[in-house]
Amino acid sequence: MVKTKRGRVLWTLPSHGRGTCPVCGTTRIKLLYTKVKSDGEVLKVCKRCDKAPQAKVDAVTK
Repeated sequence: MVKTKRGRVLWTLPSHGRGTCPVCGTTRIKLLYTKVKSDGEVLKVCKRCDKAPQAKVDAVTK
């Protein structure tokens, strides 16, 4: 059977959950995963950067 609710929550997010990943800089990619920097700041990152080492996440500046 078809799953009619799959991905429906993305339509309520701004830009349908897409943006620029702060870690790798890829544009128009889904930012669905949260990473926490050492200083407590929460970042939304892409699927590839979800498994990035913590040192690379901490190097991100806004």
